[in-house]
Amino acid sequence: MCRAYGEAHRRFVDRLAGVPAERAEAAPPDGGWSAAQIGWHVAAVDAAFAGLLSGDRPSQRLADDFQEQDWSELVAAIPRKLEASRAVTPPSDVRHGDALSALAESSGKLEAALRALTPDRGAQFGVTHRAIGTVTLYQLGEWATAHTIRHNAQAKRILQG
Repeated sequence: MCRAYGEAHRRFVDRLAGVPAERAEAAPPDGGWSAAQIGWHVAAVDAAFAGLLSGDRPSQRLADDFQEQDWSELVAAIPRKLEASRAVTPPSDVRHGDALSALAESSGKLEAALRALTPDRGAQFGVTHRAIGTVTLYQLGEWATAHTIRHNAQAKRILQG
């Protein structure tokens, strides 16, 4: 899980780092977030996930009879357009360098939390999200990877357009 996240994160950072600041900070012509704002958002989500995985933010003990859904089913149920919560919505003036710095910091925290996640905690604790329901902390690690991949594709479309 840590390797998959690290690879997805590296591809995203390489894409964002490989463009000039003015291009990364430019809003798409049809509206929406700039590539730098997308990077800031991914960093904010990664930091939140790291807090949940490490125990710095509260998670819930799952019922003994909890049955986790297959991750592919959960991903398929995520709406194409999902409104980010206020806490992870980027400011309008995110700078390219700030997004890259935030991504470096949050990925370090998330990777450390993934490596430290014990089998008992990973399987017996979880979180409930309005879009996908209840997931284990192990699945939260999978979600971090899927989230990064999803936003890397979004940034690619914006930067190529």
